[in-house]
Amino acid sequence: MKIHEYQAREILQQAGIPIPPGEVIESIDEAAAVFKSVTKEAGTDFAVIKAMVHAGGRGKAGFVKLIHSAEEATEAARFMLSNKMVSVQTGPEGLDVSKLLIAAGVGIDHEYYLAITTDRGARRNVLIASREGGVEIEKVAHENPDAILKQHIHPSMGLQPHQARRLAFDLGFKGKQINQAAKIMIALADTYEKRDCTIAEINPLIVTPPSSDHPDGQVLAIDAKFNFDDNALYRQKQVAAMFDPAEEDPGEMRAKKFDLSYIPLDGSIGCLVNGAGLAMATMDIIKHFGGDPANFLDVGGSATEEAVTEGFRIILSDENCKGVLVNIFGGIMRCDVIAQAIANAAKEVGFEVPLVVRLEGTNVEEGRAILEEAKSQIPTMQTARDLGEAAEMVVAAVG
Repeated sequence: MKIHEYQAREILQQAGIPIPPGEVIESIDEAAAVFKSVTKEAGTDFAVIKAMVHAGGRGKAGFVKLIHSAEEATEAARFMLSNKMVSVQTGPEGLDVSKLLIAAGVGIDHEYYLAITTDRGARRNVLIASREGGVEIEKVAHENPDAILKQHIHPSMGLQPHQARRLAFDLGFKGKQINQAAKIMIALADTYEKRDCTIAEINPLIVTPPSSDHPDGQVLAIDAKFNFDDNALYRQKQVAAMFDPAEEDPGEMRAKKFDLSYIPLDGSIGCLVNGAGLAMATMDIIKHFGGDPANFLDVGGSATEEAVTEGFRIILSDENCKGVLVNIFGGIMRCDVIAQAIANAAKEVGFEVPLVVRLEGTNVEEGRAILEEAKSQIPTMQTARDLGEAAEMVVAAVG
């Protein structure tokens, strides 16, 4: 599960990690007052306004702006709340923006990258850090791998103070900055574990220029990202309450209600399968024969006829879907359940695009009999005995 930046800032604040003042707005009329409020609190004369959406590329799209007056704040808010954000990650259709974060601006002496994730090879959480913050860490890792520092975290003892201080020193923090940075690292590691995160990232972590209050500069987090383990949300009530359904794909939301796993893709052939491994194999063989999958939809082993019928509704609601391949290897999932769902979907939804069905396994003969009976209602349907034949048929049908 993903959350917005303003929600990530709340979690940092609760962990005792210092951040500049900021406030969320949902209307243009709020912008001027909030700009004045956060800049006054921080003792600065500028701020940053950001669109709160689950997509990258906000800056290049014009949805992150520096503002130096209440008037600029209002104009920036008007633009962001009145236009869809279109970036590399959103696609040409863009995303609606309903919330904006206005945060006080701060001077920056240096930027760092800091994150916690799980190293599955080492079977431990790992702290990843770099002196090159504010940029894509993947690019840094590719072009300058020596700039990436790592510290594995003991599963029961956690990140130790001496480890955090050593890492802060190696990153180039000086004087009082070292203890400030170490405290932030320990707090982030603790938050990662207690909140069941899959990623906890501060980018950038900054040092402000020296001032009378902070002669060595102050270490602050000015942007953050948290993702959480969906399987642990039952015990993370506060995190679960942060979920924003408006930022999720409607098909994925519909699928979740029926315990289906659905991921939209860019191709033209819808896939309905049982099992993640079979889904990957199905998509691979579609590609092998020159097609492109439109989705990943796994009905699992215990889906009902109603759930599978809903799966067809979701697939067929995608305008890019020009054909559907059903590939079922029945173990726990019975082939007759799938076949009956296909017959139901024909009555309730209708198949106007080519449909190729390959069934094998539990109750396969019963399933094939149901399909044979339903053929008069589904003129676009073909059946296949093996996956290669099925994939070749649906790719040819889609053209």
